[in-house]
Parts: sequence; structure tokens; C-alpha cells
Amino acid sequence: MSESLSRQLAGWAAELRFTDLPAEVVDRAKGVTLQGLGSALLGSATPDGDTALRLMQAEEAGGAGLATVLVDGARLTRGGAAFVNAELILAGGKWDTFRMLTHPGSAILPAALALAESVGASGREYLVAVAAGYEIMERLAADFIPSVMARGFHAGPVFGIFGAAVAASKLIGLSADQTHGAIAQCVNLAAGNLEGARSGGRSVREGAAVRNALLAVALAQHGAPGGETVLEGEAGFYHAYSGNNLGRLTYSFSGATSTALEDIVAGLGERWMFLETLYRIYSTPGYNIAHVAVTSALCAEHDIHAAEVDRVEAVVNWLETQYPSPAFPSPDRTGVSVASPHYFVAYGVVFRGYPLLHSGEHPPQVLDLMQRVTLIPSHAQPLFAPRVTVYLRDGRSFSRQAGGREFVWNFAEEARRIREITPGVPIPSSQFEELISACGRLDELAQADDVVRLTLRERRGASFSG
Repeated sequence: MSESLSRQLAGWAAELRFTDLPAEVVDRAKGVTLQGLGSALLGSATPDGDTALRLMQAEEAGGAGLATVLVDGARLTRGGAAFVNAELILAGGKWDTFRMLTHPGSAILPAALALAESVGASGREYLVAVAAGYEIMERLAADFIPSVMARGFHAGPVFGIFGAAVAASKLIGLSADQTHGAIAQCVNLAAGNLEGARSGGRSVREGAAVRNALLAVALAQHGAPGGETVLEGEAGFYHAYSGNNLGRLTYSFSGATSTALEDIVAGLGERWMFLETLYRIYSTPGYNIAHVAVTSALCAEHDIHAAEVDRVEAVVNWLETQYPSPAFPSPDRTGVSVASPHYFVAYGVVFRGYPLLHSGEHPPQVLDLMQRVTLIPSHAQPLFAPRVTVYLRDGRSFSRQAGGREFVWNFAEEARRIREITPGVPIPSSQFEELISACGRLDELAQADDVVRLTLRERRGASFSG
């Protein structure tokens, strides 16, 4: 490579303009924003959300309030507000997902919202920053997620810091050289580990990543040099987090044993990896969601009722049965449980869907049927694409193959689906409709932070710029 990876990524991000974005990229940036804000609304009513706010208010007592905490309206530093907003999105459970184990919006959106508010960015400027952040994060993560997880790191925050830093860099107008510096500093600040959650704790994840991302951006803005080959160098990021800088993979979703670091920057701006981002619309690990969609569609197509079902088989990508990693399988995610795909297959059969606001009760007919669901791991099965076969008591069987994109849709579909959470949000339904509309018109808004104010229980100001 004539230039280092970080310089190529930074140069592309710094030069990116709204007119460079394909229509479907703009649409996806609007959609992930709505998904994240919807999740934050739900997360604001949870103990984790409340704890994050109280923690940061105590930490920043007497500090300057440059950015707004979603829903509550408290004013904190940009890093403080971004931390709380990341925790609110995570607590709400309505995330976006890239290749199962990363959730870009929980890091990128809080950074973008905080910076957009503090600099008075327009909706278009915000959308460009979000698109750049997602694209770079996902390219850095794509082939390496399972290998990073196998070394005990959590890929979500480890890669999320880069997306958050790129979005923030874009919004404050950093040059290509400064953005390169921010990416380089992210290598020093990236973190996230699996053992805490595996051993009964609660790991700090994207909240810390976004706070560190803003520190990396500040360092770069003030001229701190980051180094040239911090990603691909002999002692660089990929050596540290995946075990080598040669593209050798411990595990992969496709069964590949190697990749090329050069592929990270191949086709930048032409082939958008951001468009692979899916909506984890149900509050459950992402590997469960396609099971609901496939079994629901299969049973509706053939008018199958639960009482007729003898058993169900689902052929799945083998890594979907080894959460979070084959190297460190989680004790509470093995076997048949209400957190496993078995339960969601059965739920899809019984109810032909799954509620966005789940009561926490587990219907007995679902608990019964899930004991007769078998998962068949396969190295050849694509990610998020189970092949489900329902065997009836009369000897007949019916199968359906997922395409892997059942939870990839446009903004209009996202708006239709997310409305199901309306009874659970802490703002009036009319205000939630205003928020949905504002997200859909982000490219028309003079101030991107209109969407922040539309989440507030007590709205500040009487009018909006859109």
C-alpha cells in the first residue's frame, strides 16, 4: 500500500460530501438514527439507563454542559452525554447489528448527536458523518470480528470507537491528516473484554468506546501525532487484537482462514458495507431474530398451527451457536433456554411473530415446543440465514430458507415497525410521530439536533428548524 490504512480511510472520510452519498445510504442513515433514538426512549425507563445518567452527573458535577442527554434533557460535556446516550441505546434493546457481534449505532450515533448539537450541524452534515462512521467501522471489523472475539475482546466497543471518532471528526471539520491522527489514537484507546459478562458482571462497552473516541478526536485536533502504521504495523491494531497483521483468521463467518488487509479500503465510496447493517428490532441477541421471521413466514404460507407440529429443525451458521465465541462460549447461552434460538423458533410457530415490547412472560405452548426444536450448525450456512424445516404430526414437512436480509429494510419500513414501541415510550404518541417524521427529513433540517429535542420529556423551545 502506498499509504497506510488509516491515511486512506481518513482521506476518504475528510473528502466525503452529502452529494457523494447514494440515496439508499442516506435512507439507511436516517433509519439507524430512528432505531437508536427509539431504543434510547425505551432505555430511559430502565435501571441501567438511570444509573448511567446519575453516574455521569456525579462525575461531571460543575462541568460545562455542551450536549444534551436524550429523553431527560440534562446537559453534560460532549463525552458525558455521549456516554449516557450510548448506555440508553443499549438499555433499550433496539439496536442495529453488523455481522452479529457489533452494534455500530450504540457508539456512532451518540458521538454524532453530541457533536452535531455542539457545533450546530445541519441534518445533511450529520448524515454524512454517520455514513462515514458506519462505513469505516464496518470495513475495519468485517472479516475480523470472530477472530477478535476469540482473543477475549468484545468486537463491539473495540471497533465502535473508530466509527464514533470518524463521525465526530467529520462534524468538527478535521482535516484528512487530523482524522488520520484520531483513528491512530483510537488504537491506543480501544478496549472491551468478554470475561466480565461471562463471569457474572456487566462489562462497560460502547459507552466507554464513544467517550474514548471523543478523547482521540480532541488529541488529534490539538496536534498529537498518532503514528503511521498503527492499524497494519507489526505491533499494530490487527496484530494486537486478531493475533497477526497478515490477515490470518482464527474463525470466520464464512469458513475462510485468511483475508487481505488491503480489502479494507477496496472500493471505498463505491461498495457500501454500511448497507449490510440490519435492524435488531427485537430485544434479543441478533442470531435469534431471523428465526422468528422465517418460521412465521413458513407457518403463514402453509397455514401451520402449533398443535400440528411434531418438531422443528433449523440449520444455522455454526458461529450463531457459539456465542460470543467458540473460544469462550457463554455458560448461559448453551442448550435450550428462553434466550436461545429454540425459543424464538417456537415463538414464531406459535404466534407468527414476536412483540417489540415483550412482557417478560413466557407462554407455556412456546416453552413446550422449544424442547422439540433442534439446531444444526453448519459452516456453509450464511449468517442470519437459517433454513427451517417444520415436521408435522401427520408426516408432512415444510422448509424455508432465509436470505440473510430479512431485517434489512428502508426508512419507511423501519418507521412502520418501530411504531409498535409507542405504548412504551415516555413521550406522547404525537411527539413520537414528530420524531419519526424529523428523522425521515434529516436531510432537510437546518439543525440536526432537532431530533434530540424531540426525545425530551419536557421539550425545550417551541419550534424546530425543519
